[in-house]
Amino acid sequence: MISNQPPLWRRAIAELLGTSLLVAIVVGSGIAAQQLSPGDVGLQLLQNSTATVLGLTVLILMLGPVSGAHFNPVVSLADWILGRRAGTGLTLPELGTYVVAQTVGAVSGSMVANAMFEVGTSISSKERATPGHLLGEVVATAGLVLLIFALAATSRGVLAAPAVGAYIGAAYWFTSSTSFANPAVTVGRIFSDTFAGIAPASVPGYVLAQLIGAAIGIGLLLILFPSAARTADGVVLARSAETARS
Repeated sequence: MISNQPPLWRRAIAELLGTSLLVAIVVGSGIAAQQLSPGDVGLQLLQNSTATVLGLTVLILMLGPVSGAHFNPVVSLADWILGRRAGTGLTLPELGTYVVAQTVGAVSGSMVANAMFEVGTSISSKERATPGHLLGEVVATAGLVLLIFALAATSRGVLAAPAVGAYIGAAYWFTSSTSFANPAVTVGRIFSDTFAGIAPASVPGYVLAQLIGAAIGIGLLLILFPSAARTADGVVLARSAETARS
């Protein structure tokens, strides 16, 4: 890892906060879309995806200099795997801390969204795990991992915020699953029986598909960018000198 970076407790708070706000954006905008456009699922998805694109972009810009703005266990896992090849990236204890913070943040974000719209927190009944949806998760996650680490490998981490936001926004529409591509967010969305929810029975398949997608993304990355392991510290945003000194 980069020396003189923020302490782990501060990075964990950033990951918890960022993932919580991300899920609040996804779930909250889904609830708002249902209320504003009842009966028009296409318009609901457009409203939900637009809010997610804008919100995710802002969150990466805001918290990237603190924790790298992973907000996603597969991104953190890929960072750890790639970093083992070159002594960079997250350590195993840091990986565990990130994943716990992301998962707790995701669940809290879902509950906050429910409370804001006064819909009550309940377990989702929306079954999603069809073969097509699972393939969509493989594709979405592979593309996300490849994008993030390709930007780091080519010293373009500064573009991560708009690029990741744009990719997720597009993947809402070109994947059948609407691109969860994130195990923590998937778990968090269990706790809202609304537009963005997912039934618990669908979660294991989604998480497995996301892990498979991450493995494919890493494989493609190493084929296309063999030096990517040496730049794991630049994910998602390269940490600024000011942050390093703080």
